[in-house]
Amino acid sequence: MSAKVALVTGSGKRRVGLHVAEALAARGYAIAVHYNTSENEANETATSLEARFGVMAVPLQADLADEAAVRELVNATLDFFGHIDALINCAAIWNRKALEDVTAADVREHFDANLLGTFLTCQHAGLAMVKQPTGGCIVNIGDWADARPYKDYAAYFPSKAAIPGLTRVFAVELGTRNPNVRVNAVLPGPVMLPPEVGAAEREEVIAGTLVKREGSPAHVAAAVLHFLDNDFVTGTCLQVDGGRSVFANEG
Repeated sequence: MSAKVALVTGSGKRRVGLHVAEALAARGYAIAVHYNTSENEANETATSLEARFGVMAVPLQADLADEAAVRELVNATLDFFGHIDALINCAAIWNRKALEDVTAADVREHFDANLLGTFLTCQHAGLAMVKQPTGGCIVNIGDWADARPYKDYAAYFPSKAAIPGLTRVFAVELGTRNPNVRVNAVLPGPVMLPPEVGAAEREEVIAGTLVKREGSPAHVAAAVLHFLDNDFVTGTCLQVDGGRSVFANEG
């Protein structure tokens, strides 16, 4: 198949991954819609992408913390489409819990979902890209707030703080094997606040930006497209946070 192919993890549910998949489908990419447990939503997403954008889309299940499952996910994508041009790692969990209540199991769960899963998909999809003369592009999704973490997400932020380092590692490991393979990361700010965030807390978050507004998943998707378009950028982490990371809000 001649169309470019993107594997987008965590794209079954209506989260950032779905918006990224839609942006890529609008560009003509065929989409491998990854999900873990959200089979019905992933089927609906694949059907919607095909109907709206006229591209091929297939839902594929995998627990990204399971190495064999990730290997099968990559192989299934290759079997169906023949190649992988882009891997966008959007799958993530972020569970809110007071520090006093965080357990070792909570920490392992976040590292498995957010870090190990990203590592394994980068490894297996990246090595498949290395074998392709045209290479490929990987974009990981981190979090700007690893440098200025919020309270009550002690299990989450360490798992995301490792994403920039992982991104640079794979940029080197894969790029030295095939210079047409590039790896970058987007570090979003407030683009899709969790539903448990109340109105007062939301206003506080917005006040902490320089642009004085909440972002949207479309801003993340635009950053992903930038990395796909600019073939002289690799090993780079781009903050998409409305200026939160540089603004020392005295209020």
